Order: sequence, then structure tokens, then C-alpha cells
Amino acid sequence: MKKTIHNYAFIDGQNLNLGIKKLGWKLDYRRFRIYLQEKYHVQKAYLFIGFLPTNQKLYTFLEEINFILKFKPTIPDTNGFIKGNVDADLVFQVLINWHQFHGAIIVSSDGDFYSLVRHLYEQGKLEKLISADKEHCSILLKQSAQDKIQYIDRLKEKLAYKKALLKDDTLRSAFS
Repeated sequence: MKKTIHNYAFIDGQNLNLGIKKLGWKLDYRRFRIYLQEKYHVQKAYLFIGFLPTNQKLYTFLEEINFILKFKPTIPDTNGFIKGNVDADLVFQVLINWHQFHGAIIVSSDGDFYSLVRHLYEQGKLEKLISADKEHCSILLKQSAQDKIQYIDRLKEKLAYKKALLKDDTLRSAFS
């Protein structure tokens, strides 16, 4: 009998979004969720994101494609940039779910996750660290994840958002 693998993904939403934006393209979240399921057997995908009431349409879409959203209140920094630091929430969720998953997929390039990634690796529970690209991935994460790193920039053809034509020939975006 084949053993069922239960892997969970823990995604730093802002880090992922900004990392892909730096690369000059847009991530297709539907394709990304399918990729996580097919490639890494991700049963649950937690997406940690700052909450803004104006983004309700986006949140509804993400939930429809099977992301579990974990919201953090947002506050503007001194320059007016909206900030919703999710690091502690993500780590806490990993601890809550520790006995429920075989392996964790951490999606971030942020060196603040060094201790978590190192601990998961040492315990044999790090399935993969996924970062936007090698250049912007923290050296601390590269050291702690060692051979378990994947860079999304190498998956652009598979995961980039492509606009779809509707029947009335208008262009549609899942995020408009």
C-alpha cells in the first residue's frame, strides 16, 4: 500500500509578492497552488498576508483556489508604506501543525526564517524552501536549507500569470 504524504506550505505572502514583482512578472496563484499540490503533495497551504479591506476580492479568490489565509493587521510605516509583519505568525503556525505534516514547504527569501528553516532541516521536516530567486534569497536561508532550495524564477514559464480572453474579448485578471 502506498503511504500518503501530508506536506504543508507556509507562505510569506508579502515576501513572495514583492520577490516576484522584482523579477518583472506576475505569479499565477492558481497555477502555484496546483504546483505545490502536484510537486510537493501539499495538503494545506497557509498564506500569511496583511489585511486590507480593499483587497477582499483577492482574498476571496485565494480562498477559492484552496489557500488558507492567515491575516495580520497592517500599519503604515514612517514613509506610509503598508506593513503587516507575518514572521512570528508563520513560525507559530508551523508549531501548531508540527505533528500534522510530514514535511514543510517554507516560501520566503527572508533571513528572519533562518532558525525555523534550520530546525526543520535538522529534524528532517523541511521538504523545500522556495524563494523568488537566488540573488535575493538570504544567505542565512541558503546555508540552513542547503540542498532543499527551489527558486521560482526558474519556473516562470510554468507559474507566470497570463491574461485570458473572455468570450466578449475583454481581458481579465484574477486580481483586478
